[in-house]
Amino acid sequence: MTQRRLPLLDALRGIALLAMGIYHLSWDLLWFGVVDWPVDTGMGWRAFAAAIAATFLFLAGVSLSLAHGGGIRWRPFWRRLLVIVAAAAAVSAGTWYVLGDGMVRFGILHAIAASSLVALPFTRLHPAAAALAGAGVLALPALAAGPAFDGPLWLWTGLGDPGVASVDYVPLAPWTGATLLGVAAGLLLQRARPLMMLARRWQPGSRAGRLGVLAGRHSLAVYLLHQPVLFGSLWLLAAVHLIPDRASTDFLDNCSLTCAVSGVDEADCRAICRCTLTAMQADGLWSNLLRDPDNLSLREDMNLRHQTCVLGETRPAQGQTPAR
Repeated sequence: MTQRRLPLLDALRGIALLAMGIYHLSWDLLWFGVVDWPVDTGMGWRAFAAAIAATFLFLAGVSLSLAHGGGIRWRPFWRRLLVIVAAAAAVSAGTWYVLGDGMVRFGILHAIAASSLVALPFTRLHPAAAALAGAGVLALPALAAGPAFDGPLWLWTGLGDPGVASVDYVPLAPWTGATLLGVAAGLLLQRARPLMMLARRWQPGSRAGRLGVLAGRHSLAVYLLHQPVLFGSLWLLAAVHLIPDRASTDFLDNCSLTCAVSGVDEADCRAICRCTLTAMQADGLWSNLLRDPDNLSLREDMNLRHQTCVLGETRPAQGQTPAR
């Protein structure tokens, strides 16, 4: 029997989408140098990202069991799988274009597609089977990981060192465990008729709740569009110099470090480098340098502006001459 969509599940997806948007906006702000939060390395941030991924995979398992618990509906399953695979391929292609080697090779969409294949047979078994299988997959990295699974060819397993960096890496082990646990939860929900009736009757009572349900109902579209919108908006702000662009931030950091090594005060170094960058942006030299960074004539012009800023920003102490 085909199960109706449960607004409660869509609302939970909406909450997960909101959390994902917060995480990705924070990552983008770090990338553009607007904040210095350890989004990519901090334990708290990594736990936040892991919780978001686990929620999506768990809810995918619940939905899978609700859709096929009464009998596998092959045609809708393959149609949904093909859509997710196509979306995963689009994410890989898009991130390769933007990030190069840091592209998404096996991210959350890849994991949902592969985990759906693994978990589908369990929708026809006892909930305990799905729960035990889920626990086993969660434990696999601790039990079966080893150098035999090293290298990019086996990165999908999660059992070795892939040897490549990626901005989104969600391998089958341990993440398929979350999907299998979701299948178990969905099967148990169908067996607990009072709870199932409550879940079917629940409706959002606020505008925010209805918006969350709507987003959760179209979670794939939201997932595909949110990052281009967030990243693109910040890129536009950077293009008109309302926020620092990544190249400007890198220039300031590298320039300040080189300056400080020469013995100039750190605060003066920052002021000198910001003065240099502002001067280059004002007369178009900065944009020309970004297009042709190896042009010796342009680099000489940059050095002249830097020297002008050095003379303007540094102040000799008593008995000293200005640094040159």
